[in-house]
Amino acid sequence: MAKSLSSLWLKSVRRMGRAQQAQGRRLLQSLVPKPVRAPAAQVARRIKSSKVATSVRKPRALPEVPGSWQKAWFSASDAGELAPARMAYWLYLPASAGQSPLPLVVMLHGCQQSPTDFAASTRMNQLAERKGFAVLYPQQSGDADSHRCWHWYKRQTQQGGGDVQRVAGLIAHVQRKHALDRSRSYIAGLSAGAALATLVALHHPEHIAALGIHSAPVFGTADSPVSAYRAMQHGTRLAHIAAAHAVAHSQPQFPGMPAIILHGDRDAVVRRINAAQLFDQLKVLNAPLLGSALPVLRSYPGRSGGRRPRHAYTSASVYAGRKPQLVCCEIAGLGHAWSGGAGQLAFSAPEGPDASLMLWTFFARHHRPRATQLPDAMPDAAPSP
Repeated sequence: MAKSLSSLWLKSVRRMGRAQQAQGRRLLQSLVPKPVRAPAAQVARRIKSSKVATSVRKPRALPEVPGSWQKAWFSASDAGELAPARMAYWLYLPASAGQSPLPLVVMLHGCQQSPTDFAASTRMNQLAERKGFAVLYPQQSGDADSHRCWHWYKRQTQQGGGDVQRVAGLIAHVQRKHALDRSRSYIAGLSAGAALATLVALHHPEHIAALGIHSAPVFGTADSPVSAYRAMQHGTRLAHIAAAHAVAHSQPQFPGMPAIILHGDRDAVVRRINAAQLFDQLKVLNAPLLGSALPVLRSYPGRSGGRRPRHAYTSASVYAGRKPQLVCCEIAGLGHAWSGGAGQLAFSAPEGPDASLMLWTFFARHHRPRATQLPDAMPDAAPSP
C-alpha cells in the first residue's frame, strides 16, 4: 500500500514538473519578439488575410458609452530601432466633459492584448464617463512584436528610448491636440504594459503625475528575454535596489513619483516578489518626500456573495505629508489578471477589488505643477480612415 501511494505521489510530482516547464517555455517564447516583417512579407500577409475572411480578428465589441471612442495613428520617429514609425492608438473622451481641461489616464495593455481588449477588460471608459477624464490606449504593433508585448526589458528602453520614447511622444501629441490638463496626466498598465508605464513615468516624471502598476516585474534588472523571464519568476536579490539608485543618480532633480502597485498572490507569470521589490525601488526614488519609510498596513476582508464579490486584500501605504505617496496592494487568490475586470476575457478577473477605481481614486489626489508641461513640437497624428 505504501509503495502504491509513493508511486502515485511521484507520478503527480512529475506531472506538475512537466506542466511548470511547459508554462515556463510558453512564457519565455512570449518574450522573444518576432522579427519585423519585410515589406514584401507584409503585402503577402495582407493578401492572404483578405482571401480568408474568417482568419481576420474582429475588434472586440465594447459596452455602449456616450462619449467619443476614436482610433488614430501617431507618426513617431523610429526611436533608434527597426520598428514601425507609426503607432496606432485609441482615445476615449467622455460626453460628460465640462469646459475645464480634462485629466488624462494612459493605459498600456499587456502581451496578447489590444487596446479594445484592455478597454473592455478594465471598464476604464465607463469609469472615465462617470468621473470625467480622458483615456489613451497606445497599441504595440504586431510587426514590432508578434505577441504585442512592449519591449520593457530591452536596454535601450530601460534607458528611455524605444517604446518609452514613442509613448512619451504620443502623450505629448494627444495632450496638445485635445487641450487636456497637462498637470494631471497619469499612466498605468498590466504586466508588460505596467513595466513600460513604470519606465515612461521614471524617464518623464515632469509629465506624469502618478503611476499605476498592475502585475509588473521590477525595473532596471533585465536586458534580454532570458533575464526578463528570470526577473518575472524570481525577482532579484539586490540588483533592484542598485537599479533604483542608478535612476536617482541619473536625475538629481527627480521630483518623486506617486505610485500604486496591485498584484495577485497567485500570479504564476509575474511572481508576487516583484511587487515587494517594486515597492522598495519606489521608496528609494521617493525617499526625499517620505515622512517615514514605515508603511501603514491595512487589511480588507473578502466577499464571496452579493452583487460585487471581492477577494480579500492587504495594503501597505507610505505617506508624503497627508497624501499616500506609495501604496502596495496584495490581492488574495488573484492570478495574472486585471482585478475586478470584465468576465470571460483573457487576463481579466471579475472578482474585485476594482483595480480601475482604485487607480483613479489614487490618481485624483496627485498633480504636477502647471509650469512643467509637455513639449508642443511633436509630429501630428494621421486620423483613422
